[in-house]
Amino acid sequence: MSENALTVLSPAQTAVPETDSPLILALPKGRILKAAAPLLHRAGIVPGPDFNDEKSRLLRFETNDPNIDVVRVRSFDVATFVAFGGAQIGICGADVLMEFDYPEIYAPLDLGIGGCRISIAQPRDRSGLEDNPNRLSQVRVATKYPSITRRHFAARGINASIVHLHGAMELAPVLDLSHLIVDLVDTGSTLRANGLEETHTIAHVTSRLIVNRTALKTQPERISAIINRFRTALASSAAQARDQQA
Repeated sequence: MSENALTVLSPAQTAVPETDSPLILALPKGRILKAAAPLLHRAGIVPGPDFNDEKSRLLRFETNDPNIDVVRVRSFDVATFVAFGGAQIGICGADVLMEFDYPEIYAPLDLGIGGCRISIAQPRDRSGLEDNPNRLSQVRVATKYPSITRRHFAARGINASIVHLHGAMELAPVLDLSHLIVDLVDTGSTLRANGLEETHTIAHVTSRLIVNRTALKTQPERISAIINRFRTALASSAAQARDQQA
């Protein structure tokens, strides 16, 4: 192998050594972070003031707990940070877990936040054969979820040709880049605004608390304590919701 050869690590090749330094909690930017804020507060984890400053260039923040630091990363990267041991704990959408399917990740808690769905959509004005995947052996699909999409269509005997995009998915069928899209849907308003309609829901999605399995084995007391804090926070939230309904 040449000196310039690139070595790519797999999560199984990474190590999470036992240490007295703060544990790292990876949090996703955007709407899930906003939904997670009350839960973090109930769990007694309060990031420093710079955390909520949108102008701040910092990505790692201390918290009120000297044993926990938080990092703020793209939602699609949380699982990778945790799988490779860059963070020991994270909050991650089930869609990301389904897409990457890292065996190094353990997801002990469904946090019940960030609810949405992974759906198939197509233009409203197309009803021909090419837009009915149940009558096809092959279909072209634009998505940021290639693994989920291939598995879904393969289970139905359909070969999905993937157009891998990271955004503006709704443009793909309108511009004849694909027949269908597979994307994360919340209200569906963006689909409707661009002349698309949902035809099938692949999976319903919420956010999960995830941990690195190696970290759980090497630092069981520290990791379990944080899991229990989130479990208690969830129970408190549920109790408050019941009281408000009573």
